[in-house]
Amino acid sequence: MVEKFMGTWKLITSEKFDEYMKILGVGFATRQIGNFIKPNLLFTMDNQGMINVKSESTFKTIHIQFKLNEPFEETTADDRKTRTVFTLENGKLVQKQTWEGKETTIEREITGDGKLIAKCMMGDVVAVRTYEKVA
Repeated sequence: MVEKFMGTWKLITSEKFDEYMKILGVGFATRQIGNFIKPNLLFTMDNQGMINVKSESTFKTIHIQFKLNEPFEETTADDRKTRTVFTLENGKLVQKQTWEGKETTIEREITGDGKLIAKCMMGDVVAVRTYEKVA
């Protein structure tokens, strides 16, 4: 089921991402950059079931590697140190990050028209980022 996420995805739209970064505690300058860049997401999986996600942009490249349902330490693009776990729930790839008593969830799903939708949720803020597959 996770195989459908594999490939390279290009960001095409982003809604309420500034509000999401604000509730995370991201500073003004970093939010400006975050709102400007259009990263590509690269999903790959090796023979042992290890999933690699690379977010590439002209500003920064972030790489995380994980197995489903196994918590790991993540340093996010905005330098938060989180305890993160990825699960597969109803066809969605769900990423939960916890740090300093806070929690955020990013749900990724593939739509019927082949887009990857990432819903970034914290509190009552929901940002929606849409990607299209390029490879």
